[in-house]
Amino acid sequence: MTRKYRFSRIALVVIMLLFSVLMLLPIVYMFNHAFKPYHELFVYPPNFLVREPTIQNFIELLWVTSNSIIPLSRYLFNSLSISLITVVLTTTVSALCAYALAKHEFPGRALVFSTIVLMLMFAPEVVQIPRYLVVSGLGLLNTYPGHILPMLALPVGVFLLKQFMEQIPNALLESVRLDGANEFVVFLRIVVPICMPAVATVAILSFQSSWSNLETSTFFMQDDEMKTFPFFLSTLTNNLANNVARQGAAAVAALIILVPNLIFFVILQGKVIDTMAHSGIK
Repeated sequence: MTRKYRFSRIALVVIMLLFSVLMLLPIVYMFNHAFKPYHELFVYPPNFLVREPTIQNFIELLWVTSNSIIPLSRYLFNSLSISLITVVLTTTVSALCAYALAKHEFPGRALVFSTIVLMLMFAPEVVQIPRYLVVSGLGLLNTYPGHILPMLALPVGVFLLKQFMEQIPNALLESVRLDGANEFVVFLRIVVPICMPAVATVAILSFQSSWSNLETSTFFMQDDEMKTFPFFLSTLTNNLANNVARQGAAAVAALIILVPNLIFFVILQGKVIDTMAHSGIK
């Protein structure tokens, strides 16, 4: 029995390693793609690994941005600042909403939660016109809040946090209230630390959706200085005479889009694992 159990564990580890390698292949390809010279970018069949690495693509991206009115640093600043603020606000709003739905009774609670679940079914394209009308009506076109406000509603974040918070015993919260703690203390000192795995997951989803978002720059911003890096990436190869020009710069820009997502995910993934191992309810 012991030998059979050991063999099954080894087989499981091997299978998981194979799946891990498959998941890493697109990331490895994007890193190699950014360093490929032009004759490797268009070779058929394509090379997975770069054979003659070069930094010419990075120089080309800097050259393209040096000739534009808006510098590359402005696009990156907009994307980073908007994404970080959106993560903080979205996580806070989702956690507060989930806490009210999970641990408080109020009229219409079931209807509110059913509406949130129903919102998971809608594609982003369905709500583009209502979002534009709301942002325009509030006078937020061409402003930073115009980037942030449409991203605050994250139904999947509320759903995940509510399901996680429902596992917290009500007796634990009542004991804290009997000690004189108000609702904000209960929420910040008890609920949030216990729910950190779900909070970190919501933060990851929020950052990924905000960092790669193209909708707000396209529809809500008229001035180029208010637009984000994904919008700049979408314009690199537009309106050119051929499909070859600037492909190296586009490969580097795609890598720049990937790296912050990857770093943010790796940091919070470790937090999720650590919290799930050490934040048991005692």
